[in-house]
Amino acid sequence: MLHITRAIIVEGTYDCRRVEEVCDAFCFATGGFDIFADGEKRNFIRRLARERGLIVLTDPDRAGFAIRAHIKNIVKEGEVLHAYTPEIYGKERRKPRPSAEGKLGVEGMDRQTLEEVLRPFAADAPPLPPDPVTKLDLYELGLSGAADSAARRRELCERLGIPSRISANSLLEAVNAIMTKKQFGEVVNSINL
Repeated sequence: MLHITRAIIVEGTYDCRRVEEVCDAFCFATGGFDIFADGEKRNFIRRLARERGLIVLTDPDRAGFAIRAHIKNIVKEGEVLHAYTPEIYGKERRKPRPSAEGKLGVEGMDRQTLEEVLRPFAADAPPLPPDPVTKLDLYELGLSGAADSAARRRELCERLGIPSRISANSLLEAVNAIMTKKQFGEVVNSINL
């Protein structure tokens, strides 16, 4: 079991149950879009960010990205990190049909995949070197600022197991949370972007 000191923010209670199977972190559910109208939940999330730091782990769909962006916008102090589940198509066991976009959410991830997603945030995870991937690196590699940048990012995200709907800035956060600049360069070179 992973030891994670930051609080993990997810969309629903079933997501929390899934997270608690792989780590001992405090997990808090937004109740989906309730976060937009519930001032008490927003205040609590702000407090968690200041006192413990947050890891936002939402589903890799449109709703998950809207909740993720809202949390990023409401938290002005403290630490907010982002963990991304891969885009896997399927249906969660407890639901009668797939989601609107057909993607598995946090609760639908198998234990091993979820553990891999959260491992970089574990207390005993080795720290990444202080040489992060930068916006300039993305630009020089054609992952931002070029006519086909979005398509190139989608291909890279697919290889890295990161949701394809990600912006260049979010890609930077995700990449810097899971790998070194050297590892990133090796992945980019291996797929000839």
